[in-house]
Amino acid sequence: MSYKLVHGIAALAIAASLIIATKVHAASVTDVLDRTVDVPDRVERALLGFYFEDFFAIVGPQAYDRVVAISRETWHGWRNLQWKAYAKTTPRIEELIDIGEVESGTFSVEAAIAARPDVAIIAAWQFNMMGDAVAKLEAAGIPVVVVDYNAQTVERHVVSTLVIGQVMGSPDRARQLADEYADAVAEVERRVAAATGPKKKVYVELGNKGADEPGNSYGDIMWGGVIATAGGRNIASGQIAKWGALSPEYVLGQNPDIILLAGSGWANKDKAVLMGPGVDAALTHDRMRPYLGRAGWSGLSAVKSGEVHAIYHGGARTLYDYAYLQYIAKALYPETFADIDPQETLKRFFSTYLPIEADGSYMTRLQ
Repeated sequence: MSYKLVHGIAALAIAASLIIATKVHAASVTDVLDRTVDVPDRVERALLGFYFEDFFAIVGPQAYDRVVAISRETWHGWRNLQWKAYAKTTPRIEELIDIGEVESGTFSVEAAIAARPDVAIIAAWQFNMMGDAVAKLEAAGIPVVVVDYNAQTVERHVVSTLVIGQVMGSPDRARQLADEYADAVAEVERRVAAATGPKKKVYVELGNKGADEPGNSYGDIMWGGVIATAGGRNIASGQIAKWGALSPEYVLGQNPDIILLAGSGWANKDKAVLMGPGVDAALTHDRMRPYLGRAGWSGLSAVKSGEVHAIYHGGARTLYDYAYLQYIAKALYPETFADIDPQETLKRFFSTYLPIEADGSYMTRLQ
């Protein structure tokens, strides 16, 4: 994959000299890649590549007062309805400098440096795609800190949260969130370990393309990791390393007991499974029904037993994804999790840590 690394030597030299001259590094952090990074004692100008809601939760209600640049497409484009909801409560995000997006090849080193950030906080998947752009940022005096919620492990969730809290000066809030996350996952694991019966087969598909074309499924990361922790047998495990589409024939042959369609509020995708802030569950169901008309799906165990669900894709690899862990675990072991209300878990997290409420379509079973 090629990336548009736009840079002008003279401009970078000037920008770098200005940045280096005005920064005083006063602390060291160890990020998820075990890199030791010197960061300013007080960050006033952060560049944020991804994990926008987690940043809000960790840093607090005024988090984006200290952000100057973002990868806009990963929020505005990939989670458009979510973006709109936050833009109402935090209009400042509309004004943030856009540094482009690495996956589509539009990332601009020049734009990132010109934003004069004190630190760049990026996702591990972005770091892995950026090539020598990381070195160029560091040469310009911009420390690069890597975090990773995509791995979908408690360890990386906790480390990422504590790192952001340390960098942004909110360690107590970060520790509270990290402990709540670890405790919630541990409780699900405890119940799953005590549950009896064979593991049910689960198929998850990203619903961004609509029913006419297979969307991505997930191996051991993201939803794949959630399914495994919830005690399900992910039919994509061993077939896909990270993400990619499974063949229709394979899905039919596996005959999953539960189907999960991952929906979101994508921009300009009229057939996608629509979910997120402000979305009525009835609309989500309307977008789900065409999937039942796929060749052979009427004979699948999940369809015949009414176990076709939709889960909000924006909720994966987040600090509140344990609500979806509870939801999937309850679908797999309804009696074991009868006293757990994942919807209430989600609402509590939003009302406690985020500036918007969890009003919309986030997890639902097709009726």
